[in-house]
Amino acid sequence: MDPDSEVERILRQQNERGEEQDKKKWTRPPSSYGSMKSDSEEMEEEEEEEEVEEEQNKEELAGALPQLNDGARVQRIRSESPETLYTMTTEQTKPPGAVVIETRSSDLGDFAEDEDEDEDEEADDDMLITNSPEPPEPVEPEDTMQTDENSQPGRLHPEQDLPHLFKSIQNSLTDLTKEELFKFKTWFYQWERGLTLQQVMEGDLLDFVDRIIEILGQERALLHTISTLESVGKKTEAEELRNQCKRVLTRFHLMQYLMRKHEVIREGVVRAGKQNLLDTIYVEPQISTCRFGGVDPSHEFRRLPPTPLQVPSADTFVSVNNLFRLQKDDGKPVRTVVTTGIPGIGMSVSVGKFSLDWAKLRANRDLQFVIKLSFRSFWALRTKPPSPMMSIVEVIEYYHPECKDMKYLEEEDCKFLIIMDSLDCYQAHLDWENAPELNDNYTKAHPDNLIVNIIRGTVLRGARLWILGRAAAVSQIPPQFIDVFTEIQGFSDEMIDDYLDRRFSDSNISRNIIAHYKRLPTLRILARQPFVCWMLATVFERCYRYQGYGELPPRLTPFYVNILIVQTNRRLQFYYGKNENELKWSSEDKQLVTKVGKMAFKMLEMNISVFCEEDVKEYGLKPAEVTVMSGLCTELPSAAPDGKRRFCFIHFTFQEFMAALYVFTMFRTESKNVLDSGLLQMPKFFTSRDQTRSAAGLVQCALVRTFNAELGHYEMFLRFLCGMLSPDCHDNQLSGYLYRHNAPKVGGLEEVQRLLEQTIQTAQPERVGNLKECLREMTQEDE
Repeated sequence: MDPDSEVERILRQQNERGEEQDKKKWTRPPSSYGSMKSDSEEMEEEEEEEEVEEEQNKEELAGALPQLNDGARVQRIRSESPETLYTMTTEQTKPPGAVVIETRSSDLGDFAEDEDEDEDEEADDDMLITNSPEPPEPVEPEDTMQTDENSQPGRLHPEQDLPHLFKSIQNSLTDLTKEELFKFKTWFYQWERGLTLQQVMEGDLLDFVDRIIEILGQERALLHTISTLESVGKKTEAEELRNQCKRVLTRFHLMQYLMRKHEVIREGVVRAGKQNLLDTIYVEPQISTCRFGGVDPSHEFRRLPPTPLQVPSADTFVSVNNLFRLQKDDGKPVRTVVTTGIPGIGMSVSVGKFSLDWAKLRANRDLQFVIKLSFRSFWALRTKPPSPMMSIVEVIEYYHPECKDMKYLEEEDCKFLIIMDSLDCYQAHLDWENAPELNDNYTKAHPDNLIVNIIRGTVLRGARLWILGRAAAVSQIPPQFIDVFTEIQGFSDEMIDDYLDRRFSDSNISRNIIAHYKRLPTLRILARQPFVCWMLATVFERCYRYQGYGELPPRLTPFYVNILIVQTNRRLQFYYGKNENELKWSSEDKQLVTKVGKMAFKMLEMNISVFCEEDVKEYGLKPAEVTVMSGLCTELPSAAPDGKRRFCFIHFTFQEFMAALYVFTMFRTESKNVLDSGLLQMPKFFTSRDQTRSAAGLVQCALVRTFNAELGHYEMFLRFLCGMLSPDCHDNQLSGYLYRHNAPKVGGLEEVQRLLEQTIQTAQPERVGNLKECLREMTQEDE
């Protein structure tokens, strides 16, 4: 055979093989959204394939094959794109024996051969083989992955899930002509820099929708599609798409609102560049379904406070994201959950974490909407002159303008949550018995009546309700309206270390702070309150900037002074609307602190730790000011036998601190020694009774009381009193707050130091350690 004939035969064989391969390659692989394409699209693709085959036959008959390299042939295959959520779900949800096609592969020949071999076997088994995810029928991946409705992360509503969104966008673009679609893509590309021109123009409509959802995300893809349709004059299609996806658009707006509000945690004074992400530093506190008051009974000297306090067991703890997975005694899901805790225990941060996890689809996805309506918002409406009459729907639209026409809130299958936090900020009395009943969401009423009817369940009947507030505020809610009562207990010792590790990127700083605060037993106990834990991190981070800091243990009194100042300033901000530059303590604020201290001192003398409303009134104080707004006290859940409400300080050491602060304030501002009863035996170097009004005389009276009482009764009181004598506390920290600027410093500290040193030499061994701490509190100057 001559060489020309041999070459012609080889070319003919290669052409035949190429045609067979082209036919396989021209068969469109299943898309990552399967049956989402319409029949008209399939007919157009078949016509296009026939036209291309005819073109190839013409070229081959004419001998127009410029080269034989397979890589140079035009292959109409789907371009590569990242795997979608549905593509990943396909692998997880396919039935046994099903095969998932890799749609990005350039060669499907092997699969086609395997398909032919298994065709008969599949017919006999009569089994549905899912090659790609279906939206949402006949396979619903979420339902397949999660069979228990009460488990996390929950199922999305079908109208808020990806298949509905994808189908809606696709349908809105299906009727566009080629010219209109080209114009749409051009506008889409011009106003969305997250896409390249090739990504927008390459492939068919299904490719385009798939790609924009993958790259831009569901929200941006939908919103940008609507805006682009309006820009190219397709307002009818844009409005239709908006109506089809109204439920998901409302969810998107609420998610964005909650992420903006809670993604960055605001701790203390916000400093530029110093914000922390909540997800980064969040450590979930212990939340118990038992209500014992949330006060830690631990104490450095006392085994128990004067009035014993109960502590919940670990088996009562529940995660914040599972609060609405709890059930009532009859097995039905809860509607109303009330969460409380002592001031500074982390209620606001817990709300932020719950909201952020919902907004990022990490938990509680079965809640279609999470709407935040704080009691502070209702109070703002109530105090707005004149007090407006609004329906609950109008209130929601007022604070969330994107949530208009939310008629589906009345549907039975609409599962949504209303978060109402800061009940203590609503200072009006709520009439639970006589408030008129509202039977629909559109009746206008006073804010007082709206709140009562929301909690009753006559308004927003289908809502889950989460109410948060300080214990003395939430106790006014009648128990028949509460399904579950939860209480935030704070951190465990391990959680404290975890929080400090998360808060600092520099492991050396966190390691130093953890070792430093553990040197004081009382500070270890107090740090279980997240607010105090944050203060530890803030104060010690600043202190460790100075060379040589950390050689001595920290002092305790400055921390308690800081807590008092912060809580009093928060009272002015939260309840009286003061700005940060207006936080100057008035004479009424100073009297409040002094009178609370006087009450604490009298209670300490009587060795009691619980008081009632009558006790508060006895000292000329308003019960709400002390028990709710001060941030220093909380209400205990169980009422006294006579039905009176019982209160206590947020920790017994705060009662001891406030007692010492009162004694020192009377000594400094009025030159009174309230500890001097006239019956005390003074040491020899006091030559006259007037000298008991000196600092040394004040401390001597405190020492006598301490030694005459059992161990632990006055120990911490004495330590705080000596700490107040330090100029750093009374002349630096409290200057401008409780005491006026430029007030003279307390003198005679050398005598106090000499007195303490002499006492240490003669004291009983079990009291020497605390006396040394008293001396250090007064003399150490490292903060």
